[in-house]
Amino acid sequence: MSTATLASTPEGILHRLDWKVIRRLDGILQGDYRSLFYGYGVDFADLREYQPGDDIRYMDWNVSARMNAPYIRQYYEDREITAWFLLDLSPSVDFGPADNPKRTVLLDFVVTIARLLTRHGNRVGAVFYGSRIERVIPARGGRIQTLRLAHDLLRQPRLARAPFTDLAQLLDWGLRVIKRRSLVFVVSDFICAPGWEVPLRQLTRKNEVLAVHLWDPRELALPDLGIVFLEDAETGEQQYVDTHDPIFRRQYRQAALQRETGLRRSFRQAGVDVLSVSTEEDLVGAIVRFANSRQAHRT
Repeated sequence: MSTATLASTPEGILHRLDWKVIRRLDGILQGDYRSLFYGYGVDFADLREYQPGDDIRYMDWNVSARMNAPYIRQYYEDREITAWFLLDLSPSVDFGPADNPKRTVLLDFVVTIARLLTRHGNRVGAVFYGSRIERVIPARGGRIQTLRLAHDLLRQPRLARAPFTDLAQLLDWGLRVIKRRSLVFVVSDFICAPGWEVPLRQLTRKNEVLAVHLWDPRELALPDLGIVFLEDAETGEQQYVDTHDPIFRRQYRQAALQRETGLRRSFRQAGVDVLSVSTEEDLVGAIVRFANSRQAHRT
């Protein structure tokens, strides 16, 4: 088997990420992969009064109302984490550089986190969403499970086009099926129909939810390339645009920034932390930045 062929197999992908990503993360995080997460896999232990800096997602509003003072739920940590990857594999995730589109970033992220979790005895599962729920991989542990995720992601058909992505379907699946408190990664570019904000907020009530936002710099600012032909990956709508026109580029930029502002507001209202990963960014750097941000938020 050639080197190029091996690199595109589940074993080859895991080997590459073990050397280029996971070993580096081990060095930076000093083996403490749990510093990336908190509030996962826990059972209720006790109540205590709220203190500045506590995570308000664990506020017990009923008790607070009865006691006329804010109270926080405390939990016992389980040894085992059950993690779910809710994966948006709609057509827009195929956008990006030819050698590293958003779909490749998604694959690398899932395999990296699955490897970090399963080698410590935790379980991971995944749900694939294209224009509907395409596949469910039950939560299991071990290296074989990580390889299965990589294998199934590689084999997942790419949709030429689809109705505009309804991410609420994917989140509703999580609400119906994930019964035990879990660590949930919602991995998407969030280019989708409105209506996903409510189920996301509901999902955070019983789980620790992290939004993994995939994006490409060209989605925020168009380069000056003259007249180009654009096609909407979701709807198939096509048109010519003049990227040399500074007014058009400015309007495009303003619309993109408004969308990003709306996304941040939705995540904040849902109480969800966001790991933002660009197609042009080192995955290790993105994960470490996220871990440092969470650590700073806790202190």
